[in-house]
Amino acid sequence: MDIKAYIDSGILELYVTGQLSEQENQEVYELMQQYPEILDEVLAIEAALIKLGASVSPGVSKSTIQLIKQRLEFTSESSKVVHLPKSRTNWFTYTGWAAALIAGVGLLWTVNQNKQLEIQLSDADLENAYLETQIEDAKTDLAAKENLLNILRDKDIISVPLGGQGNFANSYAKVYWNKADNSIYLDAQGLPDAPEGKVWQVWSLTLNPLTPTSLGTIEDFNSDENKIFTIANANESEAFGITLEPAGGSESPTMEQLHTLGVVAP
Repeated sequence: MDIKAYIDSGILELYVTGQLSEQENQEVYELMQQYPEILDEVLAIEAALIKLGASVSPGVSKSTIQLIKQRLEFTSESSKVVHLPKSRTNWFTYTGWAAALIAGVGLLWTVNQNKQLEIQLSDADLENAYLETQIEDAKTDLAAKENLLNILRDKDIISVPLGGQGNFANSYAKVYWNKADNSIYLDAQGLPDAPEGKVWQVWSLTLNPLTPTSLGTIEDFNSDENKIFTIANANESEAFGITLEPAGGSESPTMEQLHTLGVVAP
């Protein structure tokens, strides 16, 4: 079996996002047990989707904070201790919301830390507050999440792994290319922080003849926690590469600083 061709086919992305039939799911599951490379790729895709979801998750609004206060029956006279329930909630359905809830509870604790309040909440009440918070925030970011899910579930989306090159064998990245809207999602978690005075630059390549086209620099790479970046790409790309360049970028890639490269599967 050609493991690389199977991984590059895109079926694992459909498996993770729940788009395969029951029989196809079973086939992928059996291959995961048989081939560690396929299992590793599924885990990598799941991690990438979690980060993508987190990158578009909403901030904690005032209405969210007020909702949590109401659910906690929070007053200056009351004092309880928080016990977070053990939940087995589907991660993909609720990506981003757990972070919003924890941030809300954390904010309440910070505001009242001088009083050293310990807040306790029953499992049932916390679950209700959690679900109500999701509903409240969903009103403002539902469109963005649906758009992201549609992109990731699109059967025509192209997944391009970028492997480490030369002295940078430990570097890696991954491109999710949506030709329909000329955009790519770049998961650059496998790149180190850019040194002072340097910046990561992304390239679209055609191979015959070899012609690089800059897709721009990632100015906020070091400060971005998720390392997920949306980049416009209207080129007929045959490969993608990432180089380390002087601040401001370069007109052509510095090949000695080519950290990752990946060819688009035909």
